[in-house]
Amino acid sequence: MSSISGIGGGAGSLQQIMAMRQQILERSQLLQQIHTPDAGAAQAVAPQGPAGGFTDALKSALDNVSATQAKAADLSAGFEQGTVTDVASVMLARQEAGIAFEATLQVRNRLLSAYQDIMRMGV
Repeated sequence: MSSISGIGGGAGSLQQIMAMRQQILERSQLLQQIHTPDAGAAQAVAPQGPAGGFTDALKSALDNVSATQAKAADLSAGFEQGTVTDVASVMLARQEAGIAFEATLQVRNRLLSAYQDIMRMGV
């Protein structure tokens, strides 16, 4: 009787192993597509890949910070020239630009720290 239950348990284990094997094969294929040296295939996969998504997100965030700073500079210049009379909007824009810059600086610091940790792993 124990040999029969062992065979049944083996069949269940075999199904689990086959399922895990299939997952590994699928992930392997995705990794191969991401790291393909062929430029055409790399362009087709890059927007879906984690690196393309991260790069695009970082660029978008930096563009937003730049736009916020430009808006604050324009409002400050307008206030100095007398064309903008709302001091609250000028101060709010300057505070937004300052907070956006500080947040960008913190992200840069975290990325630099993560890079340094990764570089230390190799040693």
